[in-house]
Amino acid sequence: MADAGTNVTLCGWLQRSRDLGGMTFLDLRDKYGITQVVFNMESNAALCTQARALGREFVLQITGTVAERSNKNPKMLTGDVEITAQSITVLNESKIPPFTIEDETDGGEELRMKYRYLDLRRNIVSKNLRLRHKMAQQTRVYLDGEGFTEIETPVLIKSTPEGARDFVVPSRMNQGEFYALPQSPQTFKQLLMVAGMERYYQMVKCFRDEDLRADRQPEFTQIDCEMSFVRQEDVLNMFEGLAKHLFKSVLNIEMNEFPRMTFDEAMRLYGNDKPDLRFEMKFTELNSIVKGCGFKVFDDAELIIGITAPGCAEYTRKQLDELTEFVKRPQIGASGLVYAKYQQDGHIKSTVDKFYTPEQLKVWAETMNAKPGDLILILAGEKNKIRKALSELRLEMGTRLGLRDRNKYIALWVTDFPLVEWNEEGKRWHAMHHPFTSPKPEDVPLLDKDPGAVRANAYDMVINGVEIGGGSIRIHNKELQGKMFEVLGFTKEQAQSQFGFLMNAFEYGAPPHGGVAFGFDRWCAMFGGSDSIRDYIAFPKNNSGRDVMIDAPSDISEEQLKELGIRIVQPE
Repeated sequence: MADAGTNVTLCGWLQRSRDLGGMTFLDLRDKYGITQVVFNMESNAALCTQARALGREFVLQITGTVAERSNKNPKMLTGDVEITAQSITVLNESKIPPFTIEDETDGGEELRMKYRYLDLRRNIVSKNLRLRHKMAQQTRVYLDGEGFTEIETPVLIKSTPEGARDFVVPSRMNQGEFYALPQSPQTFKQLLMVAGMERYYQMVKCFRDEDLRADRQPEFTQIDCEMSFVRQEDVLNMFEGLAKHLFKSVLNIEMNEFPRMTFDEAMRLYGNDKPDLRFEMKFTELNSIVKGCGFKVFDDAELIIGITAPGCAEYTRKQLDELTEFVKRPQIGASGLVYAKYQQDGHIKSTVDKFYTPEQLKVWAETMNAKPGDLILILAGEKNKIRKALSELRLEMGTRLGLRDRNKYIALWVTDFPLVEWNEEGKRWHAMHHPFTSPKPEDVPLLDKDPGAVRANAYDMVINGVEIGGGSIRIHNKELQGKMFEVLGFTKEQAQSQFGFLMNAFEYGAPPHGGVAFGFDRWCAMFGGSDSIRDYIAFPKNNSGRDVMIDAPSDISEEQLKELGIRIVQPE
């Protein structure tokens, strides 16, 4: 209350007004929140009458005296004080907005995106952009302190065949040729290492022409970083430091050391290369103890695996049927679910009792570390498919049991990814990360014999089951890079045409280097407690990739097309 009695001038938008006869109250909103302004009919009837005539979202300048509120509002940042008005100036009037500018608005998502500039007035949305600002600021504080140089790289670049689809831009001066918008500054940051910059970073806009969902937008922001003369552990330690700095400076949370887990271990224990470690429920393989007992589903399966759901033995038949229907969804892909209830009296009741004795079921429980009161859930089938399905079931159980607490953060590094994966449609190997990722030195001989067995010097940072970022130690040797292109099915001519500039640069003393890129929008959404990145981007696109506010993408004129040398051919 140090400001009580102080004369102040506030500017903002009228959120709402309340006429109580002898008194009128206005809620004035600015970037700092909402302040209550009081008008008294007895002391200044003309001013009170003027206040009553104001509409929602009018832009106002109000001068008055700070006073202590008699009925304080602890939910408001300014809830202990109010302004006793002395004068009011209307800076601009407003039409009635298409939805209420309040935290609990009556506007649907599409309407709010059309009037995004109004949606951003809501404190619940604008605070997300302030969080984003703070995270960007603290990212720069940390990286500047570690000797990184912020460098901008080109936005108009060359299209490459690897990765997602490019957005392309026609060239007027070079008709018939096209630029691409960068999916990543990957090759440029490697060239900066060849140039001797040693430590580079950039808060960079990237573009991918791909189908959208909650954590994807056609344009997004990365924290893009690269370092010279480093090994994998140097990179992990540096950017674990960045993550800890952001957690402390933005959320005031002290993070523990990040454990390391190999890709193979993550898939074996969680069926997922981005495991959520906020809860246990590790996979247990059961082939050796359940096969050969006459239950055809198990006997014919490549893999039988299960999880133990603590305290769920009391689940009703309806709840268990819901779980069965969940795993049978097309996007999950299991054919069914076997379960066993470890009852409090020590008996185990399962859906396959006629195939297994009580003693055999007890072995199940011992193998899976189940205790009385727990529920055993088992899936069987083709190994890769069934690991994915059980991973989804594990996450579903974690959600149902309240174990995926948004206020709890568990981070880890997942390492040793496969270097390449086989693409059945194209009948060739594809880079798991990108073509510039270095194989583990001891696995290089396998490139000729068994590319699928080669491990990459690659790593992902995973927080609460979300891949926040990833990177790798890069290839810095022309011969090894050429071999990698060969494995990926490039001819020497194709490799030279697409990436000759990089391979040529490697002939001039390229240092060992590696780096990482973080999904900045995704990280902001996580810190804000959301699954969607849209509310952390000032002007996002909808699920169709459209900006409904400015109506983009849109047609361009015949004159513009002519200048670009483009002719639209209508379908017959």
